[in-house]
Amino acid sequence: MRVLTYGRGQVHVDGDPVYLDNLEPMRVFPAYMYRRLVEHLEKSGEPFRDEAAKFLEVGNLSTSFKLRDYQESALSSWTRGGSRGVVVLPTGAGKTILAVKAIEGLKASTIILVPTIVLVEQWRSVLQQAFNTEIGALGGGNTEILPITVSTYDSASLRARKLGNLFQFIVFDEVHHLTAPSYRRIAQRYLAPYRLGLTATLPKEEAYLDVIEELVGDKNYQLGVDDLAGEHLADYTVKTVRLPLTGYEKAEYDKQYETYRRFLRTRGIKIRSPRDYMSLVKRTGRDPEARRAITARTQAMDIAYNSDSKVAYLKSILKANPEEKAIIFTRQNKLVYRLSKELLIPAITHRTPRVERAEILRMFHGGEYKRVLTSRVLDEGVDVPDASIAVIISGSGSNRQFIQRLGRILRPGPGKQAVLFELVSAGTAETYISERRKRG
Repeated sequence: MRVLTYGRGQVHVDGDPVYLDNLEPMRVFPAYMYRRLVEHLEKSGEPFRDEAAKFLEVGNLSTSFKLRDYQESALSSWTRGGSRGVVVLPTGAGKTILAVKAIEGLKASTIILVPTIVLVEQWRSVLQQAFNTEIGALGGGNTEILPITVSTYDSASLRARKLGNLFQFIVFDEVHHLTAPSYRRIAQRYLAPYRLGLTATLPKEEAYLDVIEELVGDKNYQLGVDDLAGEHLADYTVKTVRLPLTGYEKAEYDKQYETYRRFLRTRGIKIRSPRDYMSLVKRTGRDPEARRAITARTQAMDIAYNSDSKVAYLKSILKANPEEKAIIFTRQNKLVYRLSKELLIPAITHRTPRVERAEILRMFHGGEYKRVLTSRVLDEGVDVPDASIAVIISGSGSNRQFIQRLGRILRPGPGKQAVLFELVSAGTAETYISERRKRG
């Protein structure tokens, strides 16, 4: 009789090598292939004893949470896919509740992976409310392992070899993070036969999609913002406002950006993608001219991102909508702090202590604050109180970031019409960034 054992993120099979799928015969398999290995042995009729899995016992799980019709469809599609795969739903569409119902259905030990400490506490709160039981936590000083545990990706990665055989079900919140090599190890080293990936947008690169498909499963279900707007999410409008630079700003921008373009022309370099640009950035370590070119571009873009016209237009938006809650997004912390001081608006950045951040969001929810400024902290996952206006003063070319920021104002309400203002400096490279992030 064969015996399966687990060690160092791998499943070991004693005896002769196993011919699995189209792979070379092996005795040692990555942990994520555990399910395929067990199914293969069961199908072959070959007797074996499973000493690899040490899954924690969860007991009876039941929740009164109810799903919306599209969440029911998503859960059914995922279940039909063998309880493996990815569900794509926009920010605010209830991906957390979907995961709760998946856990209830499987009644399996579960680890939920999230990008930040804030999300660990957010998920724990929802799960405790759903199942009326204690929930474990990893990250931020927490090291409590329970049958249902929420962990940051970083903590789960560090402990993968020790925890990899304790959980039957693994939920990847913001599953696109698996494209980072250090996080792929989590998916590779955990046995977890059941897997659910959640995101608002999947990466477009085929190589990244292949990674997610191999480690989590196929895309089971997808809806976009427009599919849910007007019923489950608020109706919305996106207003892109192109604003001129001042005379001084324009002259300085043109001077700095021309330095960058001249370098590209003389070296015959074409920037067709973010990857091309990152290759150029890496070159700055050994090429002083490349370093000067990148510095000049950075200075030019700082002017475009932080122009006086944008600040003036922001003031006009806030003045025209004194009773509407507004979230203001910028690319850089320095503009957040400048505007916070100038307009007396509370700010949230990565430097904001957790207690202070929670208090700002509490007062925003209660209406004591009508505006909040942030850089990128509120882009992903964080449960942000209801708002009807978002202003993007500056941002990246990421479609994912754009959708996440839009999602912050789409919580439905009676007669609500959400508006996202995108402020762009006309005649600058920021216009191309704006076009890129809105594609699709």
